[in-house]
Amino acid sequence: MTVIGHLINGEIRTDATRLQDVFNPATGEASRQVALAAKSTVEEAIAAAQAAYPAWRDTPPAKRARIMFRFKELLEANADKICQLIGEEHGKIGHDAAGELQRGIENVEYACGAPELLKGEYSKNVGPAVDSWSDFQPLGVVAGITPFNFPAMVPLWMYPMAIACGNTFVLKPSERDPSSTLFIAELLQEAGLPAGVLNVVNGDKEAVDTLLYDNRIKAVSFVGSTPIAEYIYSTANAQGKRCQALGGAKNHAIVMPDADMDNAVAQLLGAAFGSSGERCMALSVAVAVGDEAGDTLVAKMKEAMQDLNVGAYSDSSNDFGPVITRAHQQKVNGYIDSAEQDGASVVVDGRNPQVKGYENGFFVGATLIDGVTPEMVSYKEEIFGPVLQVMRVNTLQEAMDLIDAHEYGNGTCIFTRDGEAARYFSDNIQVGMVGINIPLPVPVSYHSFGGWKRSLFGDLHAYGPDSVRFYTKRKTVTQRWPASGIQEKAQFAFPSEG
Repeated sequence: MTVIGHLINGEIRTDATRLQDVFNPATGEASRQVALAAKSTVEEAIAAAQAAYPAWRDTPPAKRARIMFRFKELLEANADKICQLIGEEHGKIGHDAAGELQRGIENVEYACGAPELLKGEYSKNVGPAVDSWSDFQPLGVVAGITPFNFPAMVPLWMYPMAIACGNTFVLKPSERDPSSTLFIAELLQEAGLPAGVLNVVNGDKEAVDTLLYDNRIKAVSFVGSTPIAEYIYSTANAQGKRCQALGGAKNHAIVMPDADMDNAVAQLLGAAFGSSGERCMALSVAVAVGDEAGDTLVAKMKEAMQDLNVGAYSDSSNDFGPVITRAHQQKVNGYIDSAEQDGASVVVDGRNPQVKGYENGFFVGATLIDGVTPEMVSYKEEIFGPVLQVMRVNTLQEAMDLIDAHEYGNGTCIFTRDGEAARYFSDNIQVGMVGINIPLPVPVSYHSFGGWKRSLFGDLHAYGPDSVRFYTKRKTVTQRWPASGIQEKAQFAFPSEG
């Protein structure tokens, strides 16, 4: 069986004392094994990054950008293989994998602008013959810890910009679907990246903790569940590291009485069930304002969901694939059971679907649950599966209060034709990313991604302009060249513009 290893100092390494199976979630069978890095292996990767840092830091930004341009071309040329690897290990249907990869490529495109993005600020004559400027310098060795649900895109949120800014990088991807991540890293080597600038170590908590506690790591980026995000953030901060840790979500869509209901239903189908709901931006709760809007929404959703297909990644006619593991399949089914036991109505039941030829796969079908209330466990917690819950309220303000009261604040949206209501919603809702008739308000690569409340730990969001600030530190220089032959007197007052 193929063993997926590590990329350390430009070389693939498969040595490991521990191996873990990597499953094809459509078949339920182990297809590969991944080497889990010991502490010593991670330390080798950090040492390689540290050794590569001085030369890479001094490489002109334009030369770094040229490597990113070549990397982008290689990603596009190898898109089919990358999407196949994602499908085999994550279960994503081909069209969904292609969309993920394209979003990652857009972040590489943004990193290609490093020469412009790293330009400092200059002021002449801030005082008599005194000039001042600031520039943005790299931090050193930085690390990223990424989740299973976007094995191509999320790493590309991190290391292209970190590297373009002059840092070196150690990436710890998910051990559940590591092949596409490692292959993409090899493409960056092929694009001309010097050995040691990017290193990839596959592993579990031992690898994570090594990155968190090693004082050579200056910053950590993380995407995953909220409990782990909080642990990553608190531990990294205690070690004096800069950290951004993106956590979980419970994203609500408000459906107003005046909404274009057919359009809202079409949008909700993709937003709730795309990628099997395994997205931190998945819409998992629809809040109908008024019973009439709720009844219409449920009826139309029930009808539209009959045409959804769940199945293997290799059939492009499928809408979404399996969830990542057998344990997660059982967990999602457990949330559906819980909602039913708490008094909600399972309108469309996706538990235990029969997928011909893939009877052992980790499938959960599209599920619609009505009559959900705030005290239910299935509402409080992130399900991370193809489950849409429907709640009923009487007013827009009541819907907004419901959203604001939840511990998560990642994404939300409103379906309405009323511009006044939409503006009030977007101005006042306590959520980081807001859509108006847009169910997945994921920012483009030249804006930044991040939620509020317990969906983000840290002050700076992911990718976009915030990533430049996260992966650099500002240095301000003030200089003066006194005229020769003039004896100046000592000045004891604090210098000022006056």
